[in-house]
Amino acid sequence: MLSSRTIENKDRNKYHEATKHSAISVQIDPNYVDATTQPAAFKRYPKFFRRFPLELNNPLHRFLSLTSAITFQKQYRDGIHSLRVQPSAGALYPTEIYVQIRGINGMLDGIYHLEPDSRSIALIYELIDDGLEGYFSDDRPIKGCIFLVSCVYFRSSWKYKNRSLRYCFLDSGHHLGAIEAAACVSSYPYQLLFDFDRLALNDDLGFENKEFVAAVAIAGKAKDNKSVRKLRSPLPFVAATDYFEPNLFIEEGCKQTWVKNPEKQPIQVPKFPFESKRMLQAIQRRRSARKFHPSSIGLDDFLTVCNAMQQPISSENAAAFEIYAAVQRVTGMQSGIYQIGGGGNYCLKQGDFHDRAGYLCINQAIARDSAVVFFVVSDCRNYQVALQQAGLVGQRIYLAATYLNFGCSGIGAFFDDETQAFLETDLNVLYAIAIGNLFDRDRIN
Repeated sequence: MLSSRTIENKDRNKYHEATKHSAISVQIDPNYVDATTQPAAFKRYPKFFRRFPLELNNPLHRFLSLTSAITFQKQYRDGIHSLRVQPSAGALYPTEIYVQIRGINGMLDGIYHLEPDSRSIALIYELIDDGLEGYFSDDRPIKGCIFLVSCVYFRSSWKYKNRSLRYCFLDSGHHLGAIEAAACVSSYPYQLLFDFDRLALNDDLGFENKEFVAAVAIAGKAKDNKSVRKLRSPLPFVAATDYFEPNLFIEEGCKQTWVKNPEKQPIQVPKFPFESKRMLQAIQRRRSARKFHPSSIGLDDFLTVCNAMQQPISSENAAAFEIYAAVQRVTGMQSGIYQIGGGGNYCLKQGDFHDRAGYLCINQAIARDSAVVFFVVSDCRNYQVALQQAGLVGQRIYLAATYLNFGCSGIGAFFDDETQAFLETDLNVLYAIAIGNLFDRDRIN
């Protein structure tokens, strides 16, 4: 007889099964879209909401800006695309950031929406004795900042349809990684929170079913033993895109793929092997590589990336996952499949698999020509959290690669079952991340 937990896991994993790619599925549905129909990439509250510009000479303002900043703009035939500190599948950026500020001199206690296109924050709710803490198990008031990451799923489903359920969670993990990096270079203590009353919070923030709260990052400390109540009144609905097409599969998935986790672990602080000033430059220079020069990276650089991505996640609610690496071009390492972690990197099978890696990643040259392709796998007991933390690991790999002056590209599209068989694992494959050398003309200085 199946246990209730096994049935629940299977029910949540149906979303993974339903969004798998195969060699046949990508031919049946090649995913062509009309670029002129892309929904708006920035959410804007009405003009009557008070706005405050983010002044980069103010340490708090600089920290807030770093969590979502636009770092580069590219001109395409259909218009200008703004690239940001965090990567996103197809550069569609389905995530938004809200920040609650409490007890900080010079700032009104309230909930703000971060607007990277205008480098400002819009005050959308003033606090009295209420706040976001009311939705957490520890409802004491936090002096400092509470960041909310939300997913505006239509920005992604417009192109990727049902598969965008995965991309929204991965992208929210990227955004958590951007908050983590901003906190580290700004010397702000922080922790990530995945276990809270997200459905009630979603309703009270006025998101309806068009935007979903995904995760929380806290940069502050509980200041007393008082309790904070939930928001005293709900916020009005404000559309995050200029038009909207519902996807009931994704809406159901956003609600059903998260499970409350009664098991909590002690929070561990990551210790990244990076110098703060160079890390800040890496945050500002990070891009997704489009091609790699098929040459080797150094063993020390590979080990530095492995060190960064294996640092503990600063949360009581960590998901269980494993990392494999298809090592293709690393000086001093035998090519093959490795399992990363556990105090070392263990070779599971030797061989030259670069053509196979390219094929598995939907015949992408970026995987074939890379130095290493990392694969994040999980049993998906908490599918939503596992994908978010896989995205966080991906963001760490991006920043480590940029810090070391080579390239990185997250790969969310791969042949699921064939990749799982290639890795010889029973766990679900959540994410692939390739690193490698850039061509000189592609380097960002």
